[in-house]
Amino acid sequence: MHIWVDGDACPAVIKEILFRAADRTGTPLTLVANKLLRVPPSANIRSIQVPRGFDVADDHIAGEMKPGDLVVTADVPLAAQVIDRGGVALNPRGTFYTAENVKEHLAMRNFMEEMRSAGVEGGGPAAFSNADRQAFANQLDRWLAKQR
Repeated sequence: MHIWVDGDACPAVIKEILFRAADRTGTPLTLVANKLLRVPPSANIRSIQVPRGFDVADDHIAGEMKPGDLVVTADVPLAAQVIDRGGVALNPRGTFYTAENVKEHLAMRNFMEEMRSAGVEGGGPAAFSNADRQAFANQLDRWLAKQR
């Protein structure tokens, strides 16, 4: 069991929750990003810097993760790959992607992308809130408890 983090866009508060959980449970945690990420000194926590480029970090995670691993990402196409490969995908806002809902998320993402390319402004996602942080922490704790 391993936790992988799409580190480029993961909020700092979520990384802190993950660092504490990895140390508390002894679960290996790897952050993957195209920039250098600081991580606390820990035998359980590491970061990998990949070259810049479109989906390089996502491709690295998808290629390294194993069935049953948890991947923390807001990237819906990466979440779909994770699920296809037998992994578990959790959004930083605390929503698990599933085989059933990831198709809906992909369709909405593609629709919004089409709208933006047509010049329609959608305003982007809501600001990250304390409720999002708490929802993530709760879902992570539930997942970790199931792994024991």
